[in-house]
Amino acid sequence: MNSEPIYILGIESSCDDTSAAILCNEKVLSNVVANQEIHTAYGGVVPELASRAHQQNIIPVVQQAIQKANIDKNQLNAIAFTRGPGLMGSLLVGTSFAKSFAMGLDIPLIGVNHMQAHILAHFIDDENHNKPPFPFLCLTISGGHTQIVKVNDYFEMEVLGETLDDAVGEAFDKSAKILGLPYPGGPLIDKYAQLGNPKAYQFTKPRVGKLEFSFSGLKTGILRFIEKNVKENPNFIKENLHDICASIQHTIVEILLDKLKNTVKQTGIKHIAIAGGVSANSEIRKVLKESETNFGWTTYIPKFEYTTDNAAMIGISGYLAYQQNKFSDIDTVATARLKVTE
Repeated sequence: MNSEPIYILGIESSCDDTSAAILCNEKVLSNVVANQEIHTAYGGVVPELASRAHQQNIIPVVQQAIQKANIDKNQLNAIAFTRGPGLMGSLLVGTSFAKSFAMGLDIPLIGVNHMQAHILAHFIDDENHNKPPFPFLCLTISGGHTQIVKVNDYFEMEVLGETLDDAVGEAFDKSAKILGLPYPGGPLIDKYAQLGNPKAYQFTKPRVGKLEFSFSGLKTGILRFIEKNVKENPNFIKENLHDICASIQHTIVEILLDKLKNTVKQTGIKHIAIAGGVSANSEIRKVLKESETNFGWTTYIPKFEYTTDNAAMIGISGYLAYQQNKFSDIDTVATARLKVTE
């Protein structure tokens, strides 16, 4: 590794959070995130509004990240940015800003795969977090993705299993919507589940391949269950909210754990990491921690601030790419669809 300090500016704008981070080698000096409150009123992210908000946020956020890191912009060695996957309008804002800033400073540009970055967040230097050894398995769970990825090296990954329909984050949010909870509902299900009985209600687990996931049938099952009970008792949700949330969460987490167990059996790899927005879920974190005792796994759970979309994960990916001279041309384009292996 290079002994000279390498300063990387990371920029993340794949969905509705504008984020900028400064890393010195593997250490995070600043990680600034501007959330967009505007979408709450619409019950989901509105792409057109998201890209406009990114345009307003990006310069102040980058400026703040540089100030917080206590460095001068001329000390930057490279700029890493999310090139995909994500919302096209949002990605374009980050991409064009990164390009013009890199040109202005005459420093290299590094396009980062957002899904790889979630996984590579595990390599940020933090005294409370051990870095997983290769190869390891990573359960990548978010609003748009549910995958089990075998990570052979920083940029060499293969998908062993993924969802055939909806992502796990969507299953949480849609279940919350069925219960009349505001968007985003996933964190609220987690909150209320703490107060309920996870065995109060049974939901059928989908029957798919050993390493595949499916959540659309579960969502339908939850919807039918709620409709039937509300018909019999209009106050059913209100009276049993905690138990319903606990039972939904318990089912979803069991599905995730079952697939991980199958993958460990198939690969023999017992180093297990989680990544992505849904890895902030307290039940998943708890069950994964317990699996160290129950199944002899070694688990890697990211800090809360690195689970949701953030620029620190883009920065660490940029630093690791910088070490391998993996730079992008100025004509690199943002791409809305990008596999974790690309």
